[in-house]
Amino acid sequence: MSVNQQAHTGPPYGQPQPGYPGYQQPAYGGQPLPGVPQSQYGAYNGPMPGYQQPAPPQGSLRAPPTPGAPPPASGASLPSGHLAYSQFGHGDVQNGIPASAAPMQRPPASQPFLPGSAPTPVSQTSTFQQYGPPPASVQQLSNHMTGMTIGSTTASGPPPAGLGYGPPTSVPPVSGSFSATGSGLYTPYTASQGPPPTSMSQGLPLAQPPFPGQPISTQRLPTQVPGFAPPPSSTGIGPSSYPPTTGAPRPPTMPGPPLPGQTVAGPPTSQPNHVSSPPPPSTMAGPHPGPPMSGLHGPPPPTHPPQPGYQMQQNGSFGQVRGPQPNYGGAYPGTPNYGSQPGPPPPPKRLDPDSIPSPQLNELPPQQKPRHRIDPDAIPSPIQVIEDDRSNRGSEPFVTGVRGQVPPLVTTNFLVKDQGNASPRYIRCTSYNIPCTSDMAKQSQVPLAAVIKPLATLPPEETLPYLVDHGESGPVRCNRCKAYMCPFMQFIEGGRRFQCCFCSCVTEVPPHYFQHLDHTGKRVDFYDRPELSLGSYEFLATVDYCKNNKFPSPPAFIFMIDVSYNAVKSGLVRLICEELKSLLDYLPREGNMEESAIRVGFVTYNKVLHFYNVKSSLAQPQMMVVSDVADMFVPLLDGFLVNVNESRTVIASLLDQIPEMFADTRETETVFAPVIQAGLEALKAAECAGKLFIFHTSLPIAEAPGKLKNRDDKKLINTDKEKTLFQPQTSFYNNLAKDCVAQGCCVDLFLFPNQYLDVATLGVVTYQTGGSIYKYAYFQLETDQDRFLNDLRRDVQKEVGFDAVMRVRTSTGIRATDFFGAFYMSNTTDVEMAGLDCDKTITVEFKHDDKLSEDSGALLQCALLYTSCAGQRRLRIHNLSLNCCTQLADLYRNCETDTLINYLAKYAYRGVLGSPVKTVRDALINQCAQILACYRKNCASPSSAGQLILPECMKLLPVYLNCVLKSDVLQPGPEVTTDDRAYIRQLVTSMDVAETNVFFYPRLLPLTKADVDSDALPAAIRNSEERLSKGDIYLLENGLNIFVWVGVNVQQGLIQNLFGVSSFSQISNTLSTLPVLENPFSKKVRSIVDMLQVQRSRYMKLIIVKQEDKLEMLFKHFLVEDKSLSGGASYVDFLCHMHKEIRQLLS
Repeated sequence: MSVNQQAHTGPPYGQPQPGYPGYQQPAYGGQPLPGVPQSQYGAYNGPMPGYQQPAPPQGSLRAPPTPGAPPPASGASLPSGHLAYSQFGHGDVQNGIPASAAPMQRPPASQPFLPGSAPTPVSQTSTFQQYGPPPASVQQLSNHMTGMTIGSTTASGPPPAGLGYGPPTSVPPVSGSFSATGSGLYTPYTASQGPPPTSMSQGLPLAQPPFPGQPISTQRLPTQVPGFAPPPSSTGIGPSSYPPTTGAPRPPTMPGPPLPGQTVAGPPTSQPNHVSSPPPPSTMAGPHPGPPMSGLHGPPPPTHPPQPGYQMQQNGSFGQVRGPQPNYGGAYPGTPNYGSQPGPPPPPKRLDPDSIPSPQLNELPPQQKPRHRIDPDAIPSPIQVIEDDRSNRGSEPFVTGVRGQVPPLVTTNFLVKDQGNASPRYIRCTSYNIPCTSDMAKQSQVPLAAVIKPLATLPPEETLPYLVDHGESGPVRCNRCKAYMCPFMQFIEGGRRFQCCFCSCVTEVPPHYFQHLDHTGKRVDFYDRPELSLGSYEFLATVDYCKNNKFPSPPAFIFMIDVSYNAVKSGLVRLICEELKSLLDYLPREGNMEESAIRVGFVTYNKVLHFYNVKSSLAQPQMMVVSDVADMFVPLLDGFLVNVNESRTVIASLLDQIPEMFADTRETETVFAPVIQAGLEALKAAECAGKLFIFHTSLPIAEAPGKLKNRDDKKLINTDKEKTLFQPQTSFYNNLAKDCVAQGCCVDLFLFPNQYLDVATLGVVTYQTGGSIYKYAYFQLETDQDRFLNDLRRDVQKEVGFDAVMRVRTSTGIRATDFFGAFYMSNTTDVEMAGLDCDKTITVEFKHDDKLSEDSGALLQCALLYTSCAGQRRLRIHNLSLNCCTQLADLYRNCETDTLINYLAKYAYRGVLGSPVKTVRDALINQCAQILACYRKNCASPSSAGQLILPECMKLLPVYLNCVLKSDVLQPGPEVTTDDRAYIRQLVTSMDVAETNVFFYPRLLPLTKADVDSDALPAAIRNSEERLSKGDIYLLENGLNIFVWVGVNVQQGLIQNLFGVSSFSQISNTLSTLPVLENPFSKKVRSIVDMLQVQRSRYMKLIIVKQEDKLEMLFKHFLVEDKSLSGGASYVDFLCHMHKEIRQLLS
């Protein structure tokens, strides 16, 4: 079996799943997918039961760039005994969906080995502590043993190169069960007992593999994280770690005991079925080695004398150390070089978690007390998880016909086929299998939440929700709970009535909606009606769904431009006016309309407001000034809001005149609240909803309602009063926001501050009306205009619903209790938004109010009532069905960490409004420790407390949580302003899962590794300084910024090709765009930047960072696996800290 074969964890999709009666489908939805081969899911693209593994895909072995070592040849082939490693990513247990339990064929290179069919090696008397009861039957065990070698190296050849052995030069392991012999093997669980495994914690460390015939794994073996392990009770010490993969011998490091599940090797004699742990081949250099040493008969030759009797431990991971045992040979000493060139020794830098006790350390002689270190490659890698999900789930469409399916990760490109549940582009959940009782939910501490993006943009290949028109009677709804007709409603009595799937009430089917049922109880028009067969669809709303029982007018856009001294002097006013001349032709419009129905108006302001009459019959625009800002009114009705095409010449004339009129202004003070009031009054007078686009530059200190003072105070950081920095300084804006929501007046705010502006207060109205804030600190025309204009264009053109109300209904047993996002709530159930655009999400938390049943599952229905940009009143409905479980293991197997982090970040960012930041941070750490401790206690098999065991689909929870804790809101560095923190806090609160994913763990791409001939992005690398090489150029993006980092030793030719200058010193770090040069490298890098810009909802600022330059400090802030300047822990240290917290909870 493959060395990094995953434990088999449950039946493949095509077989009935235990506990889910009746789901027996060939593919996902009960119907075979058109154009997809029938046998598509073995274990998510793992091998089908009984099939030989296919040859590895060409070029699939990718390694991170390491200084000084050439990358592996891209098509390098593996020896025949090998599985292509991409076959078994964590995709097998992709996010916890059970993978195949069927026995797999071994590759031909190894002989099938059944227990008892070969002699046990003599020297292995007390090799293995068996956990738990012996296996039920030999047959059962042999199935497991052929189907799963616990990460072991069988005689089938060496592990494929590049699979996560210890030193940092190596690639992070691919599968959740680590390659056997090297650092960080994980002992995965078998499927023989209890619920299938969820824990594998990507390779934390070392357990020497058992040999395939031992009946070891009737109990699930835990996933270990480097080293946290005291000795098991077996005697003897076996090699558990390897010298560097470079082929250079490594001096002996800290000895330690074997870990549970580890074989204890006697003197290496020639044993056909027990491999004396061959060393890993060099990961980086040279061709892939052939099978080492003729099937490994006989011990590999030592290259330097072993330390007598001590086991070598992976990079000194912790574990307690024992004295030498009699009769046992020393650890395997060094790595022979199997035909691969030696690479450089691993860099010495390792992080040391001194927090973990090593009780017997004192027994060592002084020279043998090295500091604890963990290899960063031996801990779960976000890059690896993302890559595995892409390769396992990116090729097949995600068909939504089955209840409780965990979708592919947000980082995977996949197509969605709606067959009854809403697409994950609209709704993602923290778990797709929720506990049946509130006690179980409390015990696990996993929050049950959905991140809903009701108007999400779909890729062109996917169908937009159908619009259903039921005429004057409107949509069919349940009489009691008012849920809308959906695929889960049950028709009874021959189709004359239906039973509500949310509240079980029976409702008469209206005569016009009646249809007969077929022999299965489905209506015969099932496939003709979107609301019966699809998860997402729209209804045309009747007049009963409209304000004051009359249909709405089309919305209006009002542009309100600050013309104070700063705005004029920086060139901003002229820039806005120039852009609006062309942008007004691109206002959003309904599908096939020739022109937009949206009307526009214009206001300029400083200490007073100027309204403009741009009626089409005028030759020149007229200006009216309102200087009584304390009592705001709109001085004209007719001619303020106009149709762009009718008034085109007057508008163009106005936009030419504004920059000239204010060119010599000396007015530096501004007002702010009266500007919003003016826009609100204009929309009221026009009896329509709409959006205000406000371009504002300074703290509003002029005498007027909503006047603010500068209250910025860095001294409050880390005190109990820090929370006041996030709160508005006056309640005036909250009341104004409430009036705006009532009218459907949404506010988008473009800020251009040169100093403190009080975003926490100015943003209140934007935030509560569902608007967006954009901030351009120290705005300079030459560097910032691209970003501002792109943001403005997108903001004006994007799809938006006005006067929106959203309600989330749930089936009996759970209810929506808490909401996060940019909106206003006047009661406990309705989320009200003056405007809701295609980028905004609303996060909803659910709590139990009764028991749920495994049979019926749980249902959510999100209903959004809104006015389209053409003035049409619509209802958009999204439905989602989830599974329910009585076993905690099922909950942990169906969680989605990215969504969980999205929820936790929003929860924490709201927490800072009312609690000291330290309290919020501690609560986050505590909740995550409880989630993981509950898993450890209830789902993982018994093992020593020294092991950190993580659920497979939550193995990235610690690294991502650490990123949230280190973010500017919760742990600001000295250079982060109060306004930045308030801005980020508001931004994150309405981000979707894809945006929080890249925001907290940025994407880092080695540009010099990009293939200029293909469209593909280069493979991402982990966010740590030790992954950067001085001779390369890297790109880092987090959704707000793009950094291009240039190493000091980059070849002159590359610098010339990318920047058009001849040396490193000539590169300008003030560039805001890359120069357009006619060469393949320049084209490729610019196309990558463009590709990333298109994927994000905001235009990212491009920043050029030269190594050892002052900007490098800013860049390093985003290398989130390292320690941060503001005191944030490195990933390794945080993992140790989490482990300590978990142990405390368990003890």
